[in-house]
Amino acid sequence: MSPDVIALLVLAAVFLIATVRPVNMGALALVAAFVVGTYVFGVETADVLGGFPASLFVILVGVTYLFALAKNNGTVDWLVHAAVRAVGGRVSLIPWALALVAGAITAIGAVTPAAVAIIAPVAMQFAVRNRINPVLMGFMVVQGATAGSFSPIGVFGIITNTVVRDNDFDQFPVRLFLGSVITAVVLNVIAYVVYRNRDLDGGRIDRSGRDEAFSVDALAASATTRTPVQGTPSALVERGERLRHSGGRGGGGQGEEPEVVSPSLDAQKSLTLAGLALLAVLALAFGLDVGFTALAVAVLLTLLFPASAKGAVDKVSWGTVLLIGGIVTYVALLEEQGTIDRFGDAVAGFGTPLLAALVICFIGAIVSAFASTTGILGTLIPLSVPFLLAGEVGTVGLVVALAISSSVVDCSPFSTNGALVVANSEPEMRDKIFRSLMILGMGLVVVAPLVTWLALVVTTS
Repeated sequence: MSPDVIALLVLAAVFLIATVRPVNMGALALVAAFVVGTYVFGVETADVLGGFPASLFVILVGVTYLFALAKNNGTVDWLVHAAVRAVGGRVSLIPWALALVAGAITAIGAVTPAAVAIIAPVAMQFAVRNRINPVLMGFMVVQGATAGSFSPIGVFGIITNTVVRDNDFDQFPVRLFLGSVITAVVLNVIAYVVYRNRDLDGGRIDRSGRDEAFSVDALAASATTRTPVQGTPSALVERGERLRHSGGRGGGGQGEEPEVVSPSLDAQKSLTLAGLALLAVLALAFGLDVGFTALAVAVLLTLLFPASAKGAVDKVSWGTVLLIGGIVTYVALLEEQGTIDRFGDAVAGFGTPLLAALVICFIGAIVSAFASTTGILGTLIPLSVPFLLAGEVGTVGLVVALAISSSVVDCSPFSTNGALVVANSEPEMRDKIFRSLMILGMGLVVVAPLVTWLALVVTTS
């Protein structure tokens, strides 16, 4: 068996093992990089570590550290409260408001499971109390969080743009973000039309006895920052039962209206919002490094308000940092040894470049529905480079299509985001919500690659 085949089989094994076992994919990939690098390719350990993405490490630490500060000092609470109050008592607009705030949270650097863990408990509870289909509510929140994560300072956006840059292609962060936002809006509109007046059994919802248990202020107060529920998707449902009964705050259990606390926009929150805006301006308009700029803003906020910064470093998404560091290191090893080029040439030779692009999009959707979207984005874009260089497929179209195909399927209950929605549902509804999200997720596995390929790859090639 050739070294290239062994290396690719090990990469597939890394995804499979990390999907079925509770081990960080990045840690597994780092071990695999060491073993494959030294024993299969015969390179030195220093050469293996040479592929570690130091700049991406700084970016991920910077933006997630800044988001951790925003959670600690109440800025995220204020954003949630402001979004809920903005729609007043119009219950039909709450799913849109919560999807928007989930997107805002990921757009400023939160990983999508953290945003969904913050929003899902109140979203699913509100859905039940106000006769809103919980599948609709959960689906919209997940798609909102996914869209926001492709912002230039969002985690998915950072990963995609960095991989594109490292492979010497022109970057297109705004088009990537707009593509994900437009996709999320279209999917949410379709879901809203289909599910808004339907219950979990497919019948029409009777709104005559709607329970107005939450006032606007109480709803907003119940949506304050929660500790993200972490673990494998199968473990999230069990933990969600405890979170649901505790009301997400250790008080205000089921059936009890939470204590109304309206967060005010004080100097600390105002400066945090200003810092986030400044980061976006400096990174987009002036081309400053996102990671160091985010760290500079975070350090400044820490110096000004040290009390609220306590524990923020512990809340950096170290699991995501390790995941990306490990995957990118392994892929960099394969690139250095020529495995990626040879595999990409083989994929391109599978048929026409357009057909190869469709295959890549399907691989991204299928793997991401069960494994890590973050990991697959860092893996498949480099694999696409050889036939992108042939010039027969547009770089922007394929990368955006791959990004969308690999991320919209996160509503699957086998994905962490989908599992969080199921975990925070009422126990008697979970089986139906699980089945509905599974149908939606598997449907998107088929539909998303085809539609994005036709709309973004075929039309631009």
